[in-house]
Amino acid sequence: MKKGSKNSPHRGARSSPDQSSDRSSKMRLRIEAAIRRIPKGKVSTYGAVARAAGFPAAARQVAKVLHRGFGLPWQRVLGAGGEIKLRGDSAIEQRLRLEAEGVRFRGRKVDMKQCDYKFARLTRKR
Repeated sequence: MKKGSKNSPHRGARSSPDQSSDRSSKMRLRIEAAIRRIPKGKVSTYGAVARAAGFPAAARQVAKVLHRGFGLPWQRVLGAGGEIKLRGDSAIEQRLRLEAEGVRFRGRKVDMKQCDYKFARLTRKR
């Protein structure tokens, strides 16, 4: 049922700007924390970081956080299958940084079998 539809319990309910920015701030912090958990020599994908942060459909948000974030190990986050999604000089820099950390490549992609970081499953409190 869509929010605001006839039979929705949230009919007419709107979140205030404060609630919306508080939610996005919490989301950003959880995504940043997930990115920081990736150790040197390992990589993860945008989707896996989003799932680890508790937002399984937020891979694009991970990219936005990386773009706006400061001090994050951005080079450790890749596209699906280990592909570097950046273009130009940024892609070259990402590959050089990963190789300096000991990440192995198979052609143009990272060897995900060897270098993929598996996030620990978070148990939810009930």
